[in-house]
Amino acid sequence: MKVLLAGGGSAGHTSPLLATADALRRLDSTVEVTCLGTPRGLETTVIPAAGYPLELIPPVPLPRRLSGELLHVPANLRGAVKATYAVFDRVEPDVVVGYGGYVSVPAYLAARRRHVPIVVHEGNALPGIANKIGARAATRVAVSFPETKLPKAEYVGLPIRRMISALDRAALRAEARDFFGLDADRPTVVVTGGSQGARRLNESILAAAPAFAEAGVQVLHVVGPKNEAAAPHTGVPYRVVNYVDRMDYALAAADLMVCRAGANSVTEAAAVGLPAVFVPLPIGNGEQALNAKPVVDAGGAVLVADAELTPEWVAARVPALAADPERLAAMSRAASALIPRDADDKLARIVVEAASAGGVK
Repeated sequence: MKVLLAGGGSAGHTSPLLATADALRRLDSTVEVTCLGTPRGLETTVIPAAGYPLELIPPVPLPRRLSGELLHVPANLRGAVKATYAVFDRVEPDVVVGYGGYVSVPAYLAARRRHVPIVVHEGNALPGIANKIGARAATRVAVSFPETKLPKAEYVGLPIRRMISALDRAALRAEARDFFGLDADRPTVVVTGGSQGARRLNESILAAAPAFAEAGVQVLHVVGPKNEAAAPHTGVPYRVVNYVDRMDYALAAADLMVCRAGANSVTEAAAVGLPAVFVPLPIGNGEQALNAKPVVDAGGAVLVADAELTPEWVAARVPALAADPERLAAMSRAASALIPRDADDKLARIVVEAASAGGVK
């Protein structure tokens, strides 16, 4: 069986894609997986590093608002679909799996016209344009959150990497803190703005460094690969790094995480029972707040609007929460009860079933 996985741009698409690829290999070692992306996304780095072949097509940005960019969409889309046909000729996929984003619409259109079965996976609680288009022609539609509104939606959860889904935070904690040069026994906050970093989080957390130190709370701050920041000297460990390859270590080191509310961040933190302060991205269609809502409603996380995450808000609330083991334990129990850890295997089985069912009509 030959599978074409279409997704890229950010970790929100590439992480579940890679988790699915690994699950397909575990399910059937003879499966041939090829990934489809664009030259401008994270996929150009992480997919080859994971050992999977990557085919590239031109990106087709879909503007969220009426603008002059809309005039270029038809021509861009024709070029991308033509490039996708060439990929189909080389790969000859038995099924196409799309995760949304720029690369998925050409893949969906080409698969429809070539009568190749389509599986859609929507990572966010609120579907994007690409997956709304793909769901109309899809054989199967999988979603990460139970209330996601798409035709034929099946709730499976978000595929996450085995290094995360099988993580025992307590067992790995000492090793993880040593890896980052943190004290073994201090309350620990991990801050990350996702694969690109987040200016609001970076500025507000750094400005509140004296409050963390006063509470005896150490910080691991992932500022993002394009950002620079000097670690404040407070007498309590405050580590600044640009990027973390071992996210399992970051999750194991943390007692509390402060992060955006992308589907990956919400799912990974909740799945391993890590309490979180979620700060939804203030742009987009509001999907990040919806992603976080089930965990927040259950008591496993705190939600704060981006504009409200001031240094004063951080100093007044986050160190005290990080130093409260009883509340953190209750939040951990609430979060871990919500999120399935086997979405990768579920989606892999759906892909195999869709391929076996044959092409679309």
